[in-house]
Amino acid sequence: MSWLKETLGTEKAIIAMCHLLPLPGDPYWTENDDLDRVIAMARQDLAALQKGGVDAVMFSNEFSLPYLTDVRTVTVACMARIIGEIKNDIKIPFGVNVLWDAKKSLDLAKATGAAFVREIFTGVYGSDFGLWNTNAGETIRHQRAIGARDVRLIFNIVPEAASYLSGRDLVSIAKSTVFNNKPDAICVSGLTAGAETDSSALRLVKEAVPDVVVLANTGVRHENVEKQLSVADGAVVGTTFKKDGVFENHVDSARVKVFMDIVKSFRK
Repeated sequence: MSWLKETLGTEKAIIAMCHLLPLPGDPYWTENDDLDRVIAMARQDLAALQKGGVDAVMFSNEFSLPYLTDVRTVTVACMARIIGEIKNDIKIPFGVNVLWDAKKSLDLAKATGAAFVREIFTGVYGSDFGLWNTNAGETIRHQRAIGARDVRLIFNIVPEAASYLSGRDLVSIAKSTVFNNKPDAICVSGLTAGAETDSSALRLVKEAVPDVVVLANTGVRHENVEKQLSVADGAVVGTTFKKDGVFENHVDSARVKVFMDIVKSFRK
């Protein structure tokens, strides 16, 4: 039995994304925007996800595009306020992801009581955001320093819109990541949000690190979820739950329910 059962209540868990609208300081935030509207939309999406029956939810600043790797304080402060405002409505385990800043994700998790974070903790990449470097040793020490030892760490080892500068193969990356960092879970992703995770890549990673939770991180849909869960221990799902399966739309609880019915039948 993995920690998913203990923390999220089930194996083959579905972690749903609650994508926050642009925040103050983001390129697509305008003078006519209102943080109260962002809070209202987050509450609406959260309600739709919970009504549809997902196992957990993860809040991210998904519409802070293009992302920073050193996120500004205002972003973390706004995310903390949003989660704080709707926390009484959260009935399932939740996590956070400050894109793409591992230490600030941990800060937000500590402030809000999140059970897990997903981040790029390791590696050096050539990416759409420029040269992308990490420092896992510093990040884990920060986790200990702020008293967030109980926060589960989900390592994304195939970051979206980026590739390893070293050219190492995926199996070697998975094995060394586990040996050096002892992640609670590993995510395998497609190119962008909504892009299907390669099932053969999932299988390679799971076979390489069989004792570690492996999650399909992008592009899990109604038509492929059974195939993905036959390999992966769970999935992170965002775009599929949106109206018409469109990234920019809000969550459609009917789509969530149909998806989760498939998942629950598969678990049996």
